[in-house]
Amino acid sequence: GQILVLTYPIVGNYGVPREDSENELYKFFESDKLHISALVISDYSWEYSHWNAGRSLGDWLKQNRIPGIFDVDTRMITKLLREKGSMLGKVVFDEREPDFYDPNQENLVAKVSTNERKVYGSGRYRILLLDCGVKYNIIRYLLQRDTTVIRVPWDHDISKETYDGMFISNGPGDPKRCTATIRTLSCCFESDKPIFGICLGNQLMGLAAGADTYKLKYGHRSHNQPVLEVGTDKAYITSQNHGYAIDNKTLPEGWEPLFMNLNDNTNEGMRHVEKPFFSTQFHPEASGGPTDTAFLFDLFLENIKASL
Repeated sequence: GQILVLTYPIVGNYGVPREDSENELYKFFESDKLHISALVISDYSWEYSHWNAGRSLGDWLKQNRIPGIFDVDTRMITKLLREKGSMLGKVVFDEREPDFYDPNQENLVAKVSTNERKVYGSGRYRILLLDCGVKYNIIRYLLQRDTTVIRVPWDHDISKETYDGMFISNGPGDPKRCTATIRTLSCCFESDKPIFGICLGNQLMGLAAGADTYKLKYGHRSHNQPVLEVGTDKAYITSQNHGYAIDNKTLPEGWEPLFMNLNDNTNEGMRHVEKPFFSTQFHPEASGGPTDTAFLFDLFLENIKASL
């Protein structure tokens, strides 16, 4: 997995939310468990207070068997990462020093995807969700739009599924390792059923279309990334957390960029010029972050309604 380093000076003062459920999903979480390998912070608050807090950050880490360390100059570490790019790291507690582990050498999606078919809601429009590590707020946004969401594993055989539109979720790691998903998408591009991808879903759609992806030296990891909608003067502030991007120069005929990052001019989305296929590299569902681009879920549903 990945080691998470937080630069905010004090962490833990508002605790961790309760595990309330709604629509068979944790109401205040984006997943059913922690997916980091370790947490590194500057200062830890031993006392916490929040109306929704159910336990401390430390207790949560212990329950999930995730190591944490504080009294670390996390801004120095972040400055190093900003200058040198992402690098391997490890947290060492005693004389037993483990080897470096490179998460980029594994298919991390296989570790975080669901391992069974799950159905949420009972709405009119059936959405087949390829789960590559989906955030729960994506499912919530879809359910708010009169849908039934069929969540399946990243390598699921979809040939027997009945659906009106396909959604490809976010997820971790190198998109080129998700060969089964790429093959599935290549076949789906032959039909006209609407497709919407977010984050890793954007990269997988790019690879399935014939484009190439590459690892960013400086990943996009914040709630204030500005993007421009290509062909317009419309700019949006978006939430992002990714380390790979589509190479715009390799987009094949029939595909074009949909959004561009205003900081480094990298790809932030693409679309097919004729079929109802589009994707974004950022997170329109936010959680956390701005919801300026939540309308893209409405666009997805409009594409579905138009195709029926």
